[in-house]
Amino acid sequence: MNLKIGVQSYFSMRKVGVLLVQLGTPDSPKTSDVRRYLSEFLNDKRVIDLPWLGRKVLVNGIIVPFRAPKSAKIYKELWDLSNGISPLITHTNNVKEKLQKRFVNSNVTVNIAMRYQNPAMYDVIEGMRKENYDHIVVLPLFPQYASASTGSAIELAMNLIRKWWVVPEVSIINQFWDNEGYIDSIIERSREFNLKEYDHVLFSYHGLPERHVDKIYEDDDLCTDQPCETEINEQNKLCYKATCYATTRLIAEKLGLEEQDYTVCFQSRLDKKWLTPFSDKIVEDQAKKGAKKLLAFSPAFVADCLETLIEIGDEYQAIFEAFGGEKIQLVPSSNDHDRFIDGLEELIKEKLK
Repeated sequence: MNLKIGVQSYFSMRKVGVLLVQLGTPDSPKTSDVRRYLSEFLNDKRVIDLPWLGRKVLVNGIIVPFRAPKSAKIYKELWDLSNGISPLITHTNNVKEKLQKRFVNSNVTVNIAMRYQNPAMYDVIEGMRKENYDHIVVLPLFPQYASASTGSAIELAMNLIRKWWVVPEVSIINQFWDNEGYIDSIIERSREFNLKEYDHVLFSYHGLPERHVDKIYEDDDLCTDQPCETEINEQNKLCYKATCYATTRLIAEKLGLEEQDYTVCFQSRLDKKWLTPFSDKIVEDQAKKGAKKLLAFSPAFVADCLETLIEIGDEYQAIFEAFGGEKIQLVPSSNDHDRFIDGLEELIKEKLK
């Protein structure tokens, strides 16, 4: 008997459930829905890693009450740009549909869930339990590992699955920053623009507190003790900062960019103890240097969302103009680009070999 069963034979024999997880979005831009979303998101111990009581007081007593009304106005602007629906939901649904077509002749079913709000992981995973899958592949849609995003999604998925009476085989994909399909989708998105027309290129990633990246190292080592800006090694391979820089190097090489042509920076900070340099400060500095046109990539976001369309496309544009710049051009995220779907298909099939 030939024990070397091919991937297609495997698919025909085994029932596989794929779970794609995105961060989440409010159900609507109403203040009540935004408040509910922020409360769930910011009360996650992996997002704000403070002791329970301190986190509750900070989030429920200070941040959410003051931030929800302001955020609701921003989400309303985002909804208006996207035909009255969250672009994160739209793009993630499109990814699901396109990816499902890649497995049309197999027993693989693609599911999507949001870590916060809807479709809720609790409901989606309960539905997957009832399907009696032989194998589940959990794939958070965050290219670079961070405890506050990938780690949180994986932790919740495993906490729910471990309660099942029958626990199936489970595979986890915890990052894919070097996946060729993902990288190529970013390159192809940039083909819409002539790089020679821009004075400088920004690679803007979502920020994290410095203590979050420090926690991946043993003993007294810190992120600043590692060559995270220049190389990936055994110690920093799961460091968010290191993989952001590594992602940038892969993209820059394919685009033919020299080191002086671009800057890696971090957006959406809450205080000064977050990863630097800060994206808004780089935008300001570039304008002061006389730059008129900037091209901005956002590789940490595989789907366009508030952080790309509003923060970069709107807020940073205003900063740039205020200091003499003219235009920040945002390169669209991977969204549902076919090369991105190729990459996801490859990642899943690799787990099923």
